[in-house]
Amino acid sequence: MTAVTAPSDALRRLLDLLASGASTEQLAHVVVAARAEGALDPADLAALASAGELALRIREKLAEHRRREAQLTALFETASELAALSDPDTVLRSIVRRARALLGVDVSYLSLNNEAEGKTYIRVSDGSVSAEFQQIVLGMGEGLGGLVAQTARPYATSDYFNDDRFKHTRPIDSGVEDEGLTAILGVPLAIGPKVLGVLFASDRAAREFSAGEVALLSSLADHAAIALDSANLLDQTRRAVAELNEANATMERAEDAHDRLTDLVLSGGDLPDVADAVADVLHGDLTVYDADGTLLASSSAPVVLDPAPFDQDVLAAARTTGRAVSTKDNWVCAVQAGPELLGSLVLTGRAGLTDPDRRLFERAGVVTALLLMLRRSVVRAEDEVRGELLTDLLTAPGRNPRALLARGRRLGIDLSAPHAVLVAHADGGSRRRLASAAARHATLVGVHAEEVVLLAAGDPDELARRAAADLGSATGRPVTVGAAGPASGPSAIAEAHAEAARCVRALLALGRTGEGAAMTGLGFLGQLLGDRADLDAFVRRTLGPVLDYDERRGTELVATLRAYFANGSQLARTKDVLHVHVNTVVQRLERVATLLGEDWQAPDRALEIQLALRLHRLGGPR
Repeated sequence: MTAVTAPSDALRRLLDLLASGASTEQLAHVVVAARAEGALDPADLAALASAGELALRIREKLAEHRRREAQLTALFETASELAALSDPDTVLRSIVRRARALLGVDVSYLSLNNEAEGKTYIRVSDGSVSAEFQQIVLGMGEGLGGLVAQTARPYATSDYFNDDRFKHTRPIDSGVEDEGLTAILGVPLAIGPKVLGVLFASDRAAREFSAGEVALLSSLADHAAIALDSANLLDQTRRAVAELNEANATMERAEDAHDRLTDLVLSGGDLPDVADAVADVLHGDLTVYDADGTLLASSSAPVVLDPAPFDQDVLAAARTTGRAVSTKDNWVCAVQAGPELLGSLVLTGRAGLTDPDRRLFERAGVVTALLLMLRRSVVRAEDEVRGELLTDLLTAPGRNPRALLARGRRLGIDLSAPHAVLVAHADGGSRRRLASAAARHATLVGVHAEEVVLLAAGDPDELARRAAADLGSATGRPVTVGAAGPASGPSAIAEAHAEAARCVRALLALGRTGEGAAMTGLGFLGQLLGDRADLDAFVRRTLGPVLDYDERRGTELVATLRAYFANGSQLARTKDVLHVHVNTVVQRLERVATLLGEDWQAPDRALEIQLALRLHRLGGPR
């Protein structure tokens, strides 16, 4: 270094070093060297020292200007980057990354306010390693961040845990401690008076944040708030457009579904067609039930269909509100016409329904109600026609038999074919409802003389027993059914009806309410009451096994029975009449029990057997 021989030399050297961007140490060394050389007098040396201090201040100013220029450049770059971003999450991540880089801190993070809850949540962070810290929730006024969010003013601390300006809470302090933070700076993200959240810069060591750093982070927060607000608006606009497009698509689908259902009704479609159409639109399975829970139609073949797979309280709720109700496994909609419940719809395979789909499901309930009302009108009209035919058939069968046969054919009934005639009786209840329940058992059904009359194909006795059981179950009350036939043609059917009516009266008189039988099932009473008594059939049905045994073995079981009953069922007198040992009588009667059953001596059976024995004797060998 050149020796200083004059003050001008020292000043020139200071200026050269300052112009070349020399360090602080190099500038200070000029004064130190001049003082060591001793070439300057004290006044010049003092002037040189003053000039050196000025050079140091100039250097600091230049460095500050360069730093501010770099920060402004970084802010402009940040603003440009944020302006190009449209996704809110991407904007948030970019903000915290820039904040950490610009201030050279260990951790930067950002919280967003929830005005409804009065809290601020940490949304994104950069440099954080603590899961507990990232999940911190700050109430308004709690901790440094809560205070910034509440007051919309920046706050900084060089030692958070020893700073009593902030309201410390255990969850907040625990998270900050787990992250290892000491110095924290927080500035508000605000649009006008509205605070969106807080932007933080923090270090794990003690650090004083300068006013310039506070201003820098605040400027970044201002840019970030604008970018975040713009991104949120853009995101809301996109969602609104998407919702509008979805609404248009939903409206088109609803219009299409409405047109399909309308076309089904106008073209004569029935419940299965509605079930298939609605199931196709709603992408599920639809079943239709009547008011009693009986399956009417289904779009598929579920394993369990009857009864309806839901609690009646659910249907009551749907009926009261007029809206579809969700259960654990399905959706239920009441089908009703005014206050009258007609049935229900059950939609399965859809865990949730949007409002448009729910309204479509409810619209299907209205269409189903319309179809059920139309079906009811048709059924009533058919019932009137069938009822008139049945009345004419039973009251005036000989007036015009050909016309009756022709009317039956128009209804799909061949009255010339053999038919069993059944009469169903139930105390109380609606005769029309009983007739409706009996329709599944009959070719023709109606109400005549205050009783329900059925024409059906099959064995009368078997049909009567089955109808009594089924109708009793369907109506919830005992139903007694008498049967007669088979009968072919109007006159024979009318006669069979009269016999079936007597059979019902006999069942009721015998205390067999709720049972079903034909005259043949009433034993000898049937023979006495019936118009077409078949005595041979009665004898064979009562004594057939014994008669066959005597014929095959040459035994005298029938004679033994006559003697036994004729002598008051006394073994001693019976063996004297037959001239056999008492053991022989016992053995013969044991054989009878084997052939006729152990209850052959019960009063009712004994009476029938004695009557059959007398008829057998009157008629000779059979």
